[in-house]
Amino acid sequence: MSKKKASTYFVLVVLFFLPVAFLLMLYPATHNYTPLEIINENVSDLNGFTSLTKEDVQLKDHITVLGFLGENPIDHTIAASNLKELVYDKFKGFKKFQIVMLLPTGTEASVETVKKEISSYEALDYWHFVFASPSKIKQIHNSLKTDTPLSEDLYSQKVFVVDKDLTQRGRLDDREDNEKEKNKPVYGLNGYDCIEVAEIKNKMSDDLRVLFTEYRQKRKGEFENTDTRRANDLKNNNEEN
Repeated sequence: MSKKKASTYFVLVVLFFLPVAFLLMLYPATHNYTPLEIINENVSDLNGFTSLTKEDVQLKDHITVLGFLGENPIDHTIAASNLKELVYDKFKGFKKFQIVMLLPTGTEASVETVKKEISSYEALDYWHFVFASPSKIKQIHNSLKTDTPLSEDLYSQKVFVVDKDLTQRGRLDDREDNEKEKNKPVYGLNGYDCIEVAEIKNKMSDDLRVLFTEYRQKRKGEFENTDTRRANDLKNNNEEN
C-alpha cells in the first residue's frame, strides 16, 4: 500500500471516529446534567381569564413563559418583540410550549396592534394574550416568587417560567464563577428581564432548553424522582433565604 493511500485511509478513519468519540463523551453529560431548579410551588392557574381567540388557556400541563403587559401594552412592544424573536421563534415547535401574556380587560384592541407589530401577520399559535380584572392579575403575580412588584398599570419587565405542574423554575444560585470564587452572597434568578437582551438570549434560552431536556428524559423514564428533587430544591431555597 502506498504512503498516499495509507494517509488517505488514516484521514478517513479519523474523520469517522472523532464524531463517535465526541458523542460518547457527551452521553454521560446528557444523563447527569443539572436540571432547572424549582424555586416556588403552587403558581395560580388562569381561572376566570378570557383570550382573544375565546379558547381556554391554562398553565397546567404546559411549559409556559408567563408575562404581564399591563394596561398600555403598546408602550411595551419592545419587550414583547424581544420575547418573540429570542424565545418564541426558538421554542414554538416544542411540545406543550406557550407564551402567555396577562392584561386587564379592555385592552383587547391595543393587543391587536401589538400582535401586528411583533408578528408581521404570522399566526402566533403558541402565544396567548389573556384578560381578566386587575385583582385576578395581581393574584397570579402574587403566587410567583419575585422581588419585582407589578407597576401601577399591571406591567412587569420580568417574565417567568412555569412548568407543567404549576411550579416556577429558575436558578437558586445565579452568581458568576468569579463571584463564587470570591464567596459573594448567593442570589437567585426568579424571573427574566425581557428588556435585557443578553439575559433573554443567554440565560433564559439555556434554562428553557434544560427544562425541555428534563421532560424529554421523563418521557423516556431516565429522569430522577421529581418529588424528591422538588423537596431538595425548596429546602435549599429556604435555607439560603
